[in-house]
Amino acid sequence: MRAKIDNVLEKVVLFILLLMLVSVVWQVFSRFVLRAPSTITDEISSFSLIWLGLLGAAYAAGKNLHLAIDLISEDLIKRKQSFFNGVVFISIALFAFTVMIIGGIRLVQLSFQFGQTSATLEIPLGIIYMIVPISGLLICYYSIDTLLNLRKLNKV
Repeated sequence: MRAKIDNVLEKVVLFILLLMLVSVVWQVFSRFVLRAPSTITDEISSFSLIWLGLLGAAYAAGKNLHLAIDLISEDLIKRKQSFFNGVVFISIALFAFTVMIIGGIRLVQLSFQFGQTSATLEIPLGIIYMIVPISGLLICYYSIDTLLNLRKLNKV
C-alpha cells in the first residue's frame, strides 16, 4: 500500500512541478516577447507552489527525509533508539493531525462558508486549501506506518 501511495504522490508532485515550470516560462515569454503579460500565470504558479510544498513535505515524510535537529546527545539516543523514534513519529503524527487535518479542515470550511475565490481564476479558495488536510492525512499515515514497521523490526 505504501509503495502505491509513494508512486502516486511522486507522479502528482512531478506534474505540479511541470505545471509550475510551464506557467512561469509562459509568464516570462508573454511579458518580454509578446509584451502582453498573462494574467493567470501568477495564480497558477502560486497555487502550484502551495501544493508542491505541502505534497513534497508529505513525500519527504514518507521517505524519512524530514528535518531533524539534534538536541539530545547521540550516545543517549543510540541506547534508547526505539523510544526516541517513537517520540519523533508520534510527535509528527500529532502535529499533522491537530494543525494540518483539524486546522486545515476548518480553513477549508471557512473558505467555502465565506465564498472566497481567487482574484483571477475565480477558483474557490477552499479547493486550493484542501491540500492542507490531504497532506496532513498523508503525513499521519506515513508516521504511523513507519512507527509500526519499526516496532515490528524491534520485535524480530
